Amino acid sequence: MFHLPTTLLLATLLISFSAFAQDAKLIEAAKKEGGKAVAYGSLENTAIDPIIEAFEKKTGIKVEYFRASATKAMERALTEMRAGKANFDIMVSNSGTIEIMRKENILAKYISPSAAGFPKDEIDPQLGPAYRHTPIGIIYNKSAISAADAPKSLEDLLNPKYRGKVVMPDPTQHTTTMQWLGSLYKIMGKEKADKFIRDLGATKPILVESFAPSAERVSTGETPIAISLVRYVVTFGETGAPVDYVRMSKMLSTGQYLALSNKAPRPSAGKAFIDYFLTAEGMKLLAKSGEFVTMKGIPQLLPGAEKIQPVEMDDFDQKGYADKREEFRKAFFNK
Repeated sequence: MFHLPTTLLLATLLISFSAFAQDAKLIEAAKKEGGKAVAYGSLENTAIDPIIEAFEKKTGIKVEYFRASATKAMERALTEMRAGKANFDIMVSNSGTIEIMRKENILAKYISPSAAGFPKDEIDPQLGPAYRHTPIGIIYNKSAISAADAPKSLEDLLNPKYRGKVVMPDPTQHTTTMQWLGSLYKIMGKEKADKFIRDLGATKPILVESFAPSAERVSTGETPIAISLVRYVVTFGETGAPVDYVRMSKMLSTGQYLALSNKAPRPSAGKAFIDYFLTAEGMKLLAKSGEFVTMKGIPQLLPGAEKIQPVEMDDFDQKGYADKREEFRKAFFNK
């Protein structure tokens, strides 16, 4: 039987005890703050609720989560901060909206101890790890369209036979879709991307608030094809919906972060939740919903996920989004 040397064993126990004591101290401070954390974000309830439930059970700290599109969650946070009445502790959102809030100087620097489980190139020096990626592609209802008849590429969406059969988020309202369209040049080239955007707008796709309702319409068969997050194939597939996605080797994607507010009313509770969320336990719970978790050793549930090459989308500042909004208004609304 292998025995650790006494000095190494004592050191190991000391490190373990110190880590536990630090966690216990943070939990105690969080309970003195009121015993709850408030988070705003775009991560769907089906993905985050199991993590919240496990955290609450382990710590006794409650989590109130306001879920909306990335744009609306950001707008709520910015409105509160500008009015001097911030109520949220944590923002759970994508790099595009997080970057806007960072430039507004409303996010604190916090690198969780749990960040050690992520690749170094995924860790932002202020925010910590991009805990998941969100490849955006084409999903479709297999009962409405066979695999043989489904589009094989983004350009195929322009085929007249798909007119009236495609749903996507409104690119004049949804910041991530603005990012997606504005970054297509990375996988198409600028000339092809500009033409594709104009032609896509001319097909008059059905426009909804965000990726979740676009995928939901496909899952019910209300609309056969969607531009959305491909991970919804797992989410809705678990409910029995006949959904699949178009296998494209490169898909635009964006990193997702948990960021602590620099005006957090309950900073200890916020840190405690971030710490748990980013543990292997938290990431395994997240991966069960089909998310592309970046922590080392966590497998993906989406069939063929290992063949997808995520291409990071550009981030824009507020002027950049305003310019894109006008550009896409002309393309999709002829205004």
